[in-house]
Amino acid sequence: MSAKAFTSKEASSANITIIDEGDKGNQAIHDLVVAYRANRRTGSANTKTRGEVSGTKKKMYKQKGTGNARHGAKTAPIFVGGGVVFGPKPRDYSKKVNKKTRKLAFQRALGARIAEGSVASIPSFAVADGKTKSFVKELSALTDSPRVLVVAKAFDEQTYLAARNVQWAQLQTALEVNVEQILHFDQILFVEDSLETLAQRSAS
Repeated sequence: MSAKAFTSKEASSANITIIDEGDKGNQAIHDLVVAYRANRRTGSANTKTRGEVSGTKKKMYKQKGTGNARHGAKTAPIFVGGGVVFGPKPRDYSKKVNKKTRKLAFQRALGARIAEGSVASIPSFAVADGKTKSFVKELSALTDSPRVLVVAKAFDEQTYLAARNVQWAQLQTALEVNVEQILHFDQILFVEDSLETLAQRSAS
């Protein structure tokens, strides 16, 4: 089994809508990737204000007569162990991207990778024995790229098992593959059974 270059002509034959010319879709890709990364942030950073830190609220010394500046509690931000002014609080960083922008980004990302010759198609892909060695051998026979994404309609459990320890390769279904993954990997292999789902996802 060998990999066959997947060109814009093959994409058209498979009814996959792509954008491979001009700048259309570049901003959509940017917006979507920013949203992906923002949505992965936990937003759990938390600092304590002067009212939340542990410490006495007693005035440090009397107001007048000491020659020092006037101070209240030791929990003031200027002291070690005091509160933090305008520090981070737990928040939600997630961003929403509408369906039209997502589809445009998907079409553009696919088109760009196909245009640069980074996409190939294969009839099928499976590792029956579930062994990492077999997975590496199977993939190495198809491509020598340092980072490989294999997209299929579905993978069996044994194939997932064989791939789980291979950091330079990833298996993804056609229904779940996203723009960030399409842009990240050096080589993308489309199993033929994934083309119908990709066509549905890219349809205008």
